[in-house]
Amino acid sequence: MASGLGLTIATAESLTAGMVAASLAAVPGASAVLQGGIVAYQVSVKQNLLGVEGELLATAGAVDPRVAAAMADGVRVALAADIGISTTGVAGPAPHEGKPVGTVFTAISTPTGTEAFGHSFSGDRASIRSASCDAVLRELLEELSRGTNGGRG
Repeated sequence: MASGLGLTIATAESLTAGMVAASLAAVPGASAVLQGGIVAYQVSVKQNLLGVEGELLATAGAVDPRVAAAMADGVRVALAADIGISTTGVAGPAPHEGKPVGTVFTAISTPTGTEAFGHSFSGDRASIRSASCDAVLRELLEELSRGTNGGRG
């Protein structure tokens, strides 16, 4: 669908660690759409490669809707894509930074704006990661069906 619109996509992933990019790449013709991805598991990678503000990370922690939005914005710019998508959250087995297991934030960034989404998933680590991947891909599909033009005309 994105290739039919002439749009490119880049991923920034924390808890999904590349699952989203791999899912996109599994589709024939993905090379026309997928710019690449950054696995930003560590806070330093979120800050240094994706441009997430250190102050935000220090005050909000890595699992926050504003961080998800900044990650999506950052990867879109860093990899020169029309759309940036991101995942950050707690897959478990234990809470992280005071956030319960299953707390996930995803985001979609286009040149016209960025939207973050909050999720609360249950299950084991693998099912939370899978649900996070599915959620951001569903959100991407919704964005594409709204007719985003990625800033092109």
